Amino acid sequence: MLQQSLKYLPGIGEKRAQLLQKELGISTFEDLLNHFPFRYIDRSKFYKISEIRFANADIQLVGKLSSMQEIGMGRKKRLSATFYDSTGEVELVWFKNYQWIKEKLNFTDTYVVYGKPQLFNRKFNIAHPEIETLEERKKKSFLKLQPVYPSTELLIKKGFTQKVWTKIMAGLFEQTGLNFKESLPENVRKELNLIDKNKALFNIHFPQDLTWLQRAQTRLKFEELFYLQLQLLMKNINRKRKIKGHIFEKIGDYFNNFYNNVLPFELTDAQKRVIKEIRKDVKSGVQMNRLLQGDVGSGKTIVAFIIMLMALDNGFQASIVAPTEILAQQHFFNIRKFADELGLNIALLTGSTKQKDRKRIHEDLENGSLQILVGTHAVFEDKVKFHNLGLAIIDEQHRFGVAQRAKMWKKNVIPPHILVMTATPIPRTLALTNYGDLDISVIDELPPGRKPVQTLHKYSKDRLQVFHFIKNELDKGRQAYVVYPLIEESEVLDYQNLTDSYEKIQKFFENTSYKTGMVHGKMKQDLKDAEMEKFKNKQTDVLVATTVIEVGVDVPNASIMLIESAERFGLSQLHQLRGRVGRGAEQSYCILMTDYKLSQEARTRIDTMTSTNDGFKIAEVDLQLRGPGNILGTQQSGIMKFRIADIIKDAPLLRTARNIAYKLLTDDFKLEKPEHQNIKFFLSRQIKKTGFWNLIG
Repeated sequence: MLQQSLKYLPGIGEKRAQLLQKELGISTFEDLLNHFPFRYIDRSKFYKISEIRFANADIQLVGKLSSMQEIGMGRKKRLSATFYDSTGEVELVWFKNYQWIKEKLNFTDTYVVYGKPQLFNRKFNIAHPEIETLEERKKKSFLKLQPVYPSTELLIKKGFTQKVWTKIMAGLFEQTGLNFKESLPENVRKELNLIDKNKALFNIHFPQDLTWLQRAQTRLKFEELFYLQLQLLMKNINRKRKIKGHIFEKIGDYFNNFYNNVLPFELTDAQKRVIKEIRKDVKSGVQMNRLLQGDVGSGKTIVAFIIMLMALDNGFQASIVAPTEILAQQHFFNIRKFADELGLNIALLTGSTKQKDRKRIHEDLENGSLQILVGTHAVFEDKVKFHNLGLAIIDEQHRFGVAQRAKMWKKNVIPPHILVMTATPIPRTLALTNYGDLDISVIDELPPGRKPVQTLHKYSKDRLQVFHFIKNELDKGRQAYVVYPLIEESEVLDYQNLTDSYEKIQKFFENTSYKTGMVHGKMKQDLKDAEMEKFKNKQTDVLVATTVIEVGVDVPNASIMLIESAERFGLSQLHQLRGRVGRGAEQSYCILMTDYKLSQEARTRIDTMTSTNDGFKIAEVDLQLRGPGNILGTQQSGIMKFRIADIIKDAPLLRTARNIAYKLLTDDFKLEKPEHQNIKFFLSRQIKKTGFWNLIG
């Protein structure tokens, strides 16, 4: 019955059904049933007129009318009534279709008025209020908590008031009866004290009171999160059962020689823990699919190299792919210094690799003499063929499309082990939803000896003082970045800002030996690389840039980062930029310069940056400020859209849902037990509907 078209519901019909489908994607009884209210109005509470403090908040008053008159002419004609109680008076206004109201109202009855006060000429008025006598109100069986449903401008225009929504929902329950199939096992409901499906659906639309509403919300939120986690965990377990992986059986000479003789520092406990987790994966005979999270500077590259040595020790090749040429070059140079000491054959393949070098790389890859390939998107090309690829590492994987990442799977008969790395900390709740099908490792510790970057907030009026501070650092032999935001609406203005600032900085340093360089998004790649290279080799001391340095250059000697108009950057962007300094042993500084006028959100961002260097704490604040959709970026087709759950507010419920789903699948993966048949039914319908298996990976 729930799959029936909405047009068959009394009070809807063909036209309304088409409108609901077009505006909200509601086309069946089931869609309507799952169209939950987003808030509720407490109609049990009455206010005094003197208690009206805010415009646009729904309130309910009890009182009488003292006057009523038509005002204005023609189109501006309106009905105005003065409504009073023992504490004051308020104007009620009707702009159209008010003849019946005029005839119905009198000055003797006591009325209940409901609506939104507006402030006009320093007085409150209520336009088009709902109004009825107190006697009429007492006779009604009345919903104390009235639902407010998500709608659109067009639907409201076409008469879909909240009263109409409530009437439609009442009609739906009348048609279907409270006879909905239960979708959670009894033992889970008992363990978590959850109400049954019928009570939950009825009380989400028609709550008896606040307690029942909260119980209905908890039950439906849990159900939504539970089915999501079931699918993610099934995908993970299924992949482990079906997709064989290369077995890296031994720890051999390359690994031991590097670890015991070449590695110039002690690994952190977090790095050792992650290596153990990956080691367990690669010797299991199952394809690894692991996400490695590590804050800026936590030492992911060295972990990646050690895992590559495991592959090489077992006769396999390894590859690491980065989203930009400069990042690929950085990986290449960092890895090559160790690879050379071990006598390994390593190459770099990017879009700008010369044809003759490319030919040699292709040949060496196919005959197996090239052991490690570092590259950009160029590695994904079909003509890049490996002799025996055992490990593919993808850096900053959110910047690659799913189709591109999938190409690495096809580079061997048995797919290589996949390790995806990110320096953008992902809050745990988000990781459990959007990467819930991957195994996750976290490097949550910085290498010893690194001093945390000191972050300071300064205003524009302090610019000269800040420039002197930068000069003092340069006098100690350090280097500095000065970063400007992009003005997306105007590239011309953007460039103008950058060049003006560049000239000011040059002017400040003109009587010194310090040189200034500049990079921005409009420069050709080779010019950009040349400027970056100059800075890296200390041929320039100050690099003025737009955010192109966010991910990329590693210059340990750069100890100061000035971010201009810092209020215009997002939190994660500010954190990534700050990660460009503090890479050497010296004390580093990040200076956030802003105007005096700051929005509340901008102030929260600045305060967060000055109070912590922990990328995961910053990511949690960012998630609260911007919501999950923006954290992962719009290119993430896998972003979860929830009907009722909220992964920020409902994080504890999300973890409970995952634990219970895991326990259930460990016990009965194929859902064959009689008590799991309903889950099997709902799960198969959900997968059919969402095409979920293709959604995340």
